[in-house]
Amino acid sequence: MTESKTMALDKALHVRKRVKSKKPDFVRQESWRYYRLKENWRRPRGIDNKMRRKIKGWPATPNAGYRGPKATRNIHPSGYQEVLVYNVGELKKVDPKTNAVRIAHTVGKKARAGILLEARKRKITILNPGEVKKEKVTEEKEEEIVEKEIETAKEKRKSEDEGRKKEQ
Repeated sequence: MTESKTMALDKALHVRKRVKSKKPDFVRQESWRYYRLKENWRRPRGIDNKMRRKIKGWPATPNAGYRGPKATRNIHPSGYQEVLVYNVGELKKVDPKTNAVRIAHTVGKKARAGILLEARKRKITILNPGEVKKEKVTEEKEEEIVEKEIETAKEKRKSEDEGRKKEQ
């Protein structure tokens, strides 16, 4: 990204943060009154509903004026565009300057370790690294750690398979 674009994005992210701080929390009508109702937003639809009619004293409902700047939509607070990754091959499409990686929740330990290793080599930001230590590790040690994780995953799977065989 050019400098002017990054400066504009930084400004837009700042504006989004300011707008979001003034935005009310949109809660479901009377969720504060009944424990059985969660606060998750549901549009009020009743004929006499006070929130739908925007009666004074009732909580606000989502409207057009609460939206943030267009430049920051679908952008992570860090300023990167999020990319969902399922395997190591998908890292080739990622631009480390503009994109950050979020590893899908269905990815297992072995694949996650491979993705983490490849992402570090390419200097790609990872938004959900998981159980990774923050200390500085050399590449050799990192490969050893990955190999150990792979071995433990294999051993765990082997023990699970043995347990299933005993059950049958």
